[in-house]
Amino acid sequence: MKIASIQLNIVWEEKHANFERAANFIERSKKDGCDLVVLPEMFNTGFSMNADSISEPFNTITSEFLCKIAEKHQINLIAGFVEKTDDKNENIAQFINREGQMKSRYIKNYPYSCAGEDRVYSSGDQQVIFDLENHPASLFICYDLRFPELFRKVAKQVEIIFVIASWPKTRQMHWETLLKARAIENQFFVVGVNRIGQDGNDLQYGGGSHVYSPSGEDLSRGDEDQEYILTEIDFSEVKKTREALPFLGDMTD
Repeated sequence: MKIASIQLNIVWEEKHANFERAANFIERSKKDGCDLVVLPEMFNTGFSMNADSISEPFNTITSEFLCKIAEKHQINLIAGFVEKTDDKNENIAQFINREGQMKSRYIKNYPYSCAGEDRVYSSGDQQVIFDLENHPASLFICYDLRFPELFRKVAKQVEIIFVIASWPKTRQMHWETLLKARAIENQFFVVGVNRIGQDGNDLQYGGGSHVYSPSGEDLSRGDEDQEYILTEIDFSEVKKTREALPFLGDMTD
């Protein structure tokens, strides 16, 4: 499988500008023969606490954009943004298949309390597992990465997980170390996609998107100027790694 990780330099709270930028990378990914494009957390606005101004009703503007462009290019997409459901603002991620169908919707389980995210966004309490071209996959968002118990809940059931993020440059080493740890301890592929640039709060983002193999091999890394990274993975590595070192069999639950 060929994956395009898009470290989008997000235009602050300008959805249509970010749609246009994302569309260019999705078209490029299709031309390069990619099977999947992954965009960062809140790709359409940046990591904003202005929830009431950026949230949108379920399955409207941003979902429509993603579904239409996935169908147009016959490519799988993962992307994060903010939706409003039953008067709750939720930081979500969606998986959309090649037919332009939204097949999975994940609500961030751990809003980032240090930035007050927990005061403006409702937390989810469920993990998701979805089918990615006949391979079971799961999806998490940014601060979730600091809670390994979330990943353990799906470890035996999936072959690949995605972490989309707006992870500041000041804690870059934490981001990259934790991604690798999740891959090694759970023996699955980890695709972590961060953003680059500066947001409306003057926070700097250093990219550092990675794809790690089930044994912890670093298959790709994005630098702080790079928006487009291609990685090819072989899902047979999951089975080989788990058979050679059957650590997960010793888990008690």
